Amino acid sequence: MTRAPLGNTGLEVSRLSFGASSLGGVFRPVDEGTAVEAVHAALEAGINYIDVAPAYGATRAETVLGRALAGIPRSRCILSTKVGKATDPGGYGVDRFDYGAAAIRRSVEESLSRVGVDRFDIVYLHDIEYGGRCHTEWALDEGLATLLRMKEEGLVTAVGIGMYPHDLWARVLRECPIDVGLSHNLYCLHDTRLATLLPIAAEKGVGLVNASPFASGLLTARGAPAWHPADTAQRRVFAEAAAHCSAKGVDIARLALQFSCSHPGIVTTMFSSADPDAVRRNVAWCEEPIDPELLAAVQGILAPVTDTSWNY
Repeated sequence: MTRAPLGNTGLEVSRLSFGASSLGGVFRPVDEGTAVEAVHAALEAGINYIDVAPAYGATRAETVLGRALAGIPRSRCILSTKVGKATDPGGYGVDRFDYGAAAIRRSVEESLSRVGVDRFDIVYLHDIEYGGRCHTEWALDEGLATLLRMKEEGLVTAVGIGMYPHDLWARVLRECPIDVGLSHNLYCLHDTRLATLLPIAAEKGVGLVNASPFASGLLTARGAPAWHPADTAQRRVFAEAAAHCSAKGVDIARLALQFSCSHPGIVTTMFSSADPDAVRRNVAWCEEPIDPELLAAVQGILAPVTDTSWNY
């Protein structure tokens, strides 16, 4: 699989990257053995960048990833995790936030232990928009300063932010000295606003990671999980698009992945799966040409939800 530089980080990432959220059962219950196989399938396919976070499955994703990476040379993959957000075992969406210096350093140490490695290449501030302006400013002040000090100390190679809002991304890219941005749902079949951020990122030397090509499950035949904030009418639009693809003999997930990988300015597109067969299928889809006629028809169906943002 082809690789390219991620901004000015000095890291070269594969065209597809692996998001480990599924390993924590974020989208549906998973078998741990199968989840471990999914990680191995990603590595065998040439994917060299894996991202995780303690909030995924209340630390379960990091623990499962650690078991999957046991015995695999650390040099074989680029690893990132996140800080500032923790999810209680009670369920997805029961979140706690702490962007304080002590909490961030403790979080990194605990993540290192769970994953079983001695360093992370990238550490992101996680979902800084969730708690409103007070959390955002806390993260961009104390949180970012802490990560930058850890970078100076040689504890991480690069620092970044992982979040959703396009307008906040525009501000962060212009004002904050980050190395990497992990954006969710901003270059999908129904939303291409990430393209407007690429020139700013290139000017600043920031590497942008395009995550969630399936729009957190909306662009799949199965549909989004119950926790997704899309309303009934919006889900109906995505279901119509999926049905149209199915009638043409195509899985909408295939079209979604191909489209998200198609922009020449996007270095890597990150998907998540705990199914090894799905991982292999995604890699194969990425190498196939997109059907322009089907693409136009599906984007027409999705017009009512174009550039829609959800409050996660």
